[in-house]
Amino acid sequence: MGSSLFKLTSLNLNGIRSATTKGLEDWLAKSAPDCICVQEVKAQAPDVAGRFEALAGLRGHFHFAEKKGYSGTAVYTRHEPSAVISGFGSPEFDAEGRYTELRFDTPQRKLSIISAYFPSGSSGPERQEAKYRFLDAFYPHLQALKRDRELILCGDVNIAHTQNDLKNWRSNQKNSGFLPEERAWMTRLLGEGGLVDVYRHLRPDTTADCYTWWSNRGQAWANNVGWRLDYHLATPALAAHARTESVFKDQRFSDHAPLTIGYDFKL
Repeated sequence: MGSSLFKLTSLNLNGIRSATTKGLEDWLAKSAPDCICVQEVKAQAPDVAGRFEALAGLRGHFHFAEKKGYSGTAVYTRHEPSAVISGFGSPEFDAEGRYTELRFDTPQRKLSIISAYFPSGSSGPERQEAKYRFLDAFYPHLQALKRDRELILCGDVNIAHTQNDLKNWRSNQKNSGFLPEERAWMTRLLGEGGLVDVYRHLRPDTTADCYTWWSNRGQAWANNVGWRLDYHLATPALAAHARTESVFKDQRFSDHAPLTIGYDFKL
């Protein structure tokens, strides 16, 4: 690898045990990211012990859900963090293991890489209400963090922001993931909220190429009836260092595809 780019990947695993049986570790060894943020680990500490503490030479730092086989986030990294923070201070959502933050602070700068798993509202009105509570709590958290440090949040945000971010936008306007309130939240975060949608910064106009999730129903994968639900959201100074993007679709580890961005900086 002649490139000195910092390669950062985001992937919803839909279960770490499942994803590893589908060849995730071999792919990580080949693609050699510096760091991978994963969501939906769907495991607890005893499941990880002796098996998933490291993947392809990357050391994992986890935030598990209390409920078994549910949610959970992790960041696997080549570089030792200066601090690991599990949870963002919301009792409801920290119990669901939705936030792992690694800090790589030096005397010169403060930098965080975050893996976040936003709730899905698709199972019904109660979960949609929970999703809105999450968004309400998470926005001020990101704002406070951004005032203090540079950050890149990688995650399954469970929101397609614009019509370019899903195949069937017309028929999905009343469905979770593309509701006006959810999209308005993203617009606000990327506007007055001051964060940058890094993929869109690099590829403002793609449609069919940008999807990162496909329903298991029907022929969604075969027909590329997808949604862009996975993001890198960064402070402007870090977003400005983004050089390359790729959505890896040659092999499937889950119902999501890995999104990798190469940044021109060093930890």
